[in-house]
Amino acid sequence: MAEKILQVEHLKKSYVNNVPILDDVSFSLQKGEVVVIVGPSGCGKSTFLRCINRLEEIDTGVLKLNGVSYEKEKKNISKVREKIGMVFQSYDLFPNMTILNNLLLAPMKVQKRNKEEVKKEAEQLLDRVGLLDKKDNYPRQLSGGQKQRVGIARAIMQRPKIMLADEPIASLDPSSAKNIMDILAGLVKERQITCIVNLHQLEVAKKYSTRIIGLSKGTIVFDGKPEELTDEVVEKIYGTSSANLIGGAESEEQHISYAAC
Repeated sequence: MAEKILQVEHLKKSYVNNVPILDDVSFSLQKGEVVVIVGPSGCGKSTFLRCINRLEEIDTGVLKLNGVSYEKEKKNISKVREKIGMVFQSYDLFPNMTILNNLLLAPMKVQKRNKEEVKKEAEQLLDRVGLLDKKDNYPRQLSGGQKQRVGIARAIMQRPKIMLADEPIASLDPSSAKNIMDILAGLVKERQITCIVNLHQLEVAKKYSTRIIGLSKGTIVFDGKPEELTDEVVEKIYGTSSANLIGGAESEEQHISYAAC
């Protein structure tokens, strides 16, 4: 039986007037899975990821990492977050720091790792994502695709057990989006990191995932293999037929080099 690295049990989260954003959500994540969460805007996808890494406090429910509950953890929450990397849609890079220093900050200040070791690893990662020549640049000097590659590299620098990516390609053109998904998928596979990604593009979700979860109105309405995401399932998730949705598929001919995005 595959190892359960993350368990979410009966999670509930509300904001205004106790209207649930997430309503009794339960699922488990096996080591090595790449799970894509799909669903309409406002269904709770981003809130779900933020609850998993405790950027949002849950109302009720249980969160377990490697079998240990952490939903009420206060004192050592930073230790929990070290094991859960996060890639943000808005990049969230420190604008006053160089690209290299954005990668060095958490491993040195939070994890107290050796500076030379961390710097060597950071430069290797920047080379891996095609940005070593930009290490002394600042975020404002990079394109959106380049910033997202830095965000992925920064999250990998934590050496996380789980990677969460919230709409990592939402603001990118199709070719840049393909590069980002190729990089993300390649790195988590190489480093055996379990991954959860929020996406809108159904064809992208099918291509890069080992499993897809469909959220609708704060509840899981589908949990299965990519090939099981039929038109009927799509209609259940989105409330409309797949013919009315932009799938987000892009051709291989649209692929461009790292340096261009």
